[in-house]
Amino acid sequence: MATMRADPARAVLLCRTYLQGDDGNADAKLLLSEALRLSGDPKAAHAIVAPLAARDPNWFGAQRQLGVILSDLRQPVAAAAAFAAAASSTPMHPTIWRDLALQLALAGDEPGAQEARMRHADLPLAEPMLVRAGKMLRDNALAEAEALLQDYLRQFSEDVAALNLLAEAQARSDRADEAEATLRRCLRLAPRYRRGRHALAQLLLGASRLDEAFEEVRRLLALDPRSPGSNRLLGAIYVAMGNYDAALEVYEPLLKSDPSRPGVWMSYGHTLKTLNRTQEGIDAYKRAISIAPHLGEAYWSLANLKTVSFDDAEIAHMQAQAAREDIGGEDKVNFLFALGKAFEDRRDAARAFDYYSEGAKLHLSVSNYTPGRLDDVVVKSQKVFTREFFEERPGSGADSQDPIFIVGLPRAGSTLLEQILASHSMVEGTSELSDMRNIAQDLVSPPEARAGAIFVDRVPGLSANDLRAMGERYLKTTRMHRVLGRPLFINKMPNDFMHVGLIHLVLPNAKIIDARRHPMACGWSCFKQHFARGQLFTYDLAEIGRYYAGYVELMSHYDAVLPGRVHRVIHEELVADPEPAIRRLLEYCGLPFEEQCLNPHLNERAVKTASSEQVRQPISTRGFDSWRPYEPYLGPLKQALGSVLSTYSEPSK
Repeated sequence: MATMRADPARAVLLCRTYLQGDDGNADAKLLLSEALRLSGDPKAAHAIVAPLAARDPNWFGAQRQLGVILSDLRQPVAAAAAFAAAASSTPMHPTIWRDLALQLALAGDEPGAQEARMRHADLPLAEPMLVRAGKMLRDNALAEAEALLQDYLRQFSEDVAALNLLAEAQARSDRADEAEATLRRCLRLAPRYRRGRHALAQLLLGASRLDEAFEEVRRLLALDPRSPGSNRLLGAIYVAMGNYDAALEVYEPLLKSDPSRPGVWMSYGHTLKTLNRTQEGIDAYKRAISIAPHLGEAYWSLANLKTVSFDDAEIAHMQAQAAREDIGGEDKVNFLFALGKAFEDRRDAARAFDYYSEGAKLHLSVSNYTPGRLDDVVVKSQKVFTREFFEERPGSGADSQDPIFIVGLPRAGSTLLEQILASHSMVEGTSELSDMRNIAQDLVSPPEARAGAIFVDRVPGLSANDLRAMGERYLKTTRMHRVLGRPLFINKMPNDFMHVGLIHLVLPNAKIIDARRHPMACGWSCFKQHFARGQLFTYDLAEIGRYYAGYVELMSHYDAVLPGRVHRVIHEELVADPEPAIRRLLEYCGLPFEEQCLNPHLNERAVKTASSEQVRQPISTRGFDSWRPYEPYLGPLKQALGSVLSTYSEPSK
């Protein structure tokens, strides 16, 4: 065996010499067959191993060796039979199902090959290269993992477990298009491979392609209706669709059958909180903590309610967890932000700021974010979206008046505006819908986007028919969120401020409301908020200031080229004197005044965002100057804001 690889001819001699004294030794004969195969004599190797395999059908080594030799002899049907016998006796062998799949495919048995590929992929990782790649992914060494996996796949191109790992590396490197293509190849090779289909459904959910994600989960549940993972994913899709009651119908049986799953308790708590069943949500978060005290997300979820205070023992526990070397990065970030909130509640500004800063720095360090991403959008929008550009395209887009967009920065009061409008009998509140972002992104291919192209570059080449089709697409994809049948609906996606020009072209009759808050108050509120996903600019004070200034510059541009098109609401003015501001808001939307809009806290609708508990309180000026105790630490924010700090609320000139 030691000689075999370097000098197979000498290994043949050694085996024959041994067999002269022990001619019945089957192990020596098996070694001889491999030495002959490596020496380039597969027929002689076959003559040695075939009787061994025939004599003992359950001898894994002989059956596998026979399969290897027959595959060298290009006899896939016979090779597949030998590998199948080997797999039957030792189904946990790390490569036997992969070997069988290749021969079945060569023999023309694609259904059998698909099943064998799935059996191989469902085994625990044992191939040394795949084990190394898995560790690299856990260590966030994405480029290294991808290079290793690509090398492996050059030799074993149909290994679906390796393809699934490659898709993970691609997705986490912000190349969702490549990850999707890899997963779809994976599932063509093994349609019943649940891990790959689950990953695809998660990818589609993250891209807000909810119908497609739902279809993938439906297929998963057809394979295993009781799968906790598939059912939990179904619940998450229902939440994204705004169907919270359906989500509860998924989570409650899961918890009844197995109450020991902290992740399900977390999802259940999120849903209850959204439905204004706050105390039940708190209880669910605490159940998750009792099962998994290291689960940072549960502590941040409690802190994020803005109504829960932590006692000394809870703070001590969070500090101990955050200090652990073996805790996951995201759990640590959650603990740090929860500690920031705990010390903010205790009016200890220095310690609160330190914890928030540490959490933000850690989160940003493992994120793929390039500062100044908004700058290109602002510059190109100012160049393309001119008054003349819009005048040359009258009557473009879909005619519908249904959508009301609320745009701006996160934490700027947009949820309150949504709650006010959704209290009107003619308006339905939905959620932060990604549909306009998806339409804009689809104008540029992912490789073009990675090369620096953005949606604005493609808008001048769009025809009137293109613009109308895009508007109709938006109305179609948002329809699933409109469950009340009201004439108008709200899309409260703050980041859509960068799509105002595109919105005007594809939905010229839609309303656009700019929710604006004092830049220091907004900036500090963004910095101390750990968002569920995205909004990476908020994890650096200087970047927040730069982003806010860019946002103001872009909205001022639209004020100039589309006068009166966007209705601006200054948050401080709204909460200081609600009725006049609300009347102006309703008038802009073409809605008659309704008294209940003055009391949005009485609206029992589901609210998903971080402001859910705040908007369930009467409108007040509470929190106006909550940033003031932190002003000594906010120098980078103030400096980056520049003149915007004093002009943010002025009408555009």
